[in-house]
Amino acid sequence: MSEPHRSGCPINLTLEVLGDRWSLIVIRDVMFGNRRHFRELLQNSEEGIASNILADRLKKLVEKGLLTRVDDPSHKQKAIYSLTEMSIDLVPLFAEMGAWGRRHLAVSEDLSIRAELLEQGGRPLWQDFMHELRFLHLGIPMPEGTPSALARLTEAYLEVRARMAAAGV
Repeated sequence: MSEPHRSGCPINLTLEVLGDRWSLIVIRDVMFGNRRHFRELLQNSEEGIASNILADRLKKLVEKGLLTRVDDPSHKQKAIYSLTEMSIDLVPLFAEMGAWGRRHLAVSEDLSIRAELLEQGGRPLWQDFMHELRFLHLGIPMPEGTPSALARLTEAYLEVRARMAAAGV
């Protein structure tokens, strides 16, 4: 039996899947932070997600088909979470949300540098990033010559963090 929906509007249906307080944050951390284990997601959460909320959100995201969960062969009690094509398709949404946030809100330099690069790089960078995510999470080979968008985004973030730390910020 399927869940009743408020309406068939695509925006409403998207919000019914992603519109809670934590779902997009969890997907963001898997996507941009390459955090694949529960403990990584919990300990490295900028927003301080509670363990019970994280467990609930991961379960719901797996049920909705946005993440997959497989047992980690290196440890009996660990699971590895991976993005699905459905969640990789959210890259343009994340890029647009980041650009909007940078224009209209008081963002921090370190946490907005990736959004700035995605905005500047536009669709070509988004596509490179999506190819890389498909490789990392789905095992699909990257097109020849595709640069590592994740490395570029991560390097920029780490450079800003190092500069801020040196300045005592």
